[in-house]
Amino acid sequence: MRFARITHPASLNFPMRRFRLFYAVFVVLCLLSVEPSALHSQIADVRKSVVRISTTSQDPDYKVPWNAGSVTRSIGAGFIIAGPRIITNAHVISNSRFVTVERENDPKKYAAKVKFVAHDCDLAVLEVADQTFYKGLKPLEIGGIPQLASSVSAYGYPIGGERLSVTQGIVSRIDFQTYTHSAVDSHLACQIDAAINPGNSGGPVLQNGKVVGVAFQGYSGDVAQNVGYMIATPVLQHFLKDVGDGHYDKYVDLAIQTFRLQNPAQRAALGLKDDDTGVMVGSVVPGATCDGVLKPGDVILAIDDNRVASDGFIEVENDRVEMAEAVERKFKGDSLKLHILRDKQEMDATAVLKPAWPYLIQANAYDVKPRFVVFGGLVFQPLSRDFLEVYGIDDLRVRYFYDQFVERTIFLQHPEVIVLSQVLPDPINTYLEEYKNSIVNEVNGHPIKRLEDLAAAFAEPADYYVVKCIGQGRPIVLERSAVEAARSRIKKAYNVLTEQNLTPVPSTPPTDFSPAVATTANAGLSSGDGAAAR
Repeated sequence: MRFARITHPASLNFPMRRFRLFYAVFVVLCLLSVEPSALHSQIADVRKSVVRISTTSQDPDYKVPWNAGSVTRSIGAGFIIAGPRIITNAHVISNSRFVTVERENDPKKYAAKVKFVAHDCDLAVLEVADQTFYKGLKPLEIGGIPQLASSVSAYGYPIGGERLSVTQGIVSRIDFQTYTHSAVDSHLACQIDAAINPGNSGGPVLQNGKVVGVAFQGYSGDVAQNVGYMIATPVLQHFLKDVGDGHYDKYVDLAIQTFRLQNPAQRAALGLKDDDTGVMVGSVVPGATCDGVLKPGDVILAIDDNRVASDGFIEVENDRVEMAEAVERKFKGDSLKLHILRDKQEMDATAVLKPAWPYLIQANAYDVKPRFVVFGGLVFQPLSRDFLEVYGIDDLRVRYFYDQFVERTIFLQHPEVIVLSQVLPDPINTYLEEYKNSIVNEVNGHPIKRLEDLAAAFAEPADYYVVKCIGQGRPIVLERSAVEAARSRIKKAYNVLTEQNLTPVPSTPPTDFSPAVATTANAGLSSGDGAAAR
């Protein structure tokens, strides 16, 4: 779930807060408070539970989207839980084409299948069809959240090593962190004083023989030394419960922006008591969880009977946590009780929780092929995080549409922002290079809201195709007969294997998307210092 966070536009740019976290996991420098004999006994048991994962992946090619992409190989770790099933990180098996797992002290490599993957919380479940693989293996028990300053042991295969590695360290912080695999999702994570080593990703972090975390990310050495993170077990338990019905539904979002109410004059003007309770709703994402339930200006006083403090925190199980923690534990279709103040009158409201797709334009995408349309040597692609990273586009209009896609509710008019990404030079498209990076608005009078609209417009019979782009005074004009004559020539010259891919990806807007009219006014709101309760 993408939880309450400060939403400055800069947070959507690259690189993200110099948070150059590469996938790997860690393990820790030292706290040798465990008796050597006890530790050796635990290591002997863990050898029966931890596996080495080898992944052959094929990453998509956004610059040549009709190509299959480059093949890479990587090493990670995983561990056995009841089922039996193998738990690892999503980033260990992302874009995978072939996955094998190895047991400790067993030279055989077993083919594994990705059963479930959750890119929003960086977790995955693997299964091995050959049941002999599980013979003699011991499932690990999942425990709770470790105490601060307590010692933990991390297991894995750092630097791609062949033999199991174990190190110890101390839990130094328990907090919500951005999960860099998706780049937009934030969940509970435990910080460890840890060295970062590729190959540990997906390995278990144990305390008293139970799993208290899954190693997954850390800072690079030029940002911070010996700092690593493990996924907290409530996130792991949430993922396992979600896939219990055979399908992963993703984390849900409140999808609202809130503002703290700590100024006495502001509170008095809103009719609030001087009791440090409540946060104000600044905006509501149309079509999302709170659309039609909350509106800008409402003050949230309580969530599921948990009092909301003026700083956006609630108290859960005798611990102060961010307001979004009340949503973090719920699933798609669950109800959320809200006690609010509207026009100085207290009232109750209920929201039915669901994911919010508009945020996914700013998320890394995996296990999907780039969407595109090639027509007359012009390559059109939807705007996305991966697209921007690959092309390095600094056009201000494109950057604005990306950065403000949710904040200014651009997705209401452009559920997909279609960009002319490339011009494959040919006599029929000479002098069109200046239109590169333009955003398509309409073709022959048909509004272009999705890539499918563009493909349909080009498929319609017409003598000429007039393509109007936002901010461009002159349209692009293509003659149909010339396009048809050049078609095979362009495909051969640039090895274009297919001229379009319209397969939906996670950020593709749902076909039934229809936001409530009441909340579309959010487009005029500024971000200020509000927190997006996601």
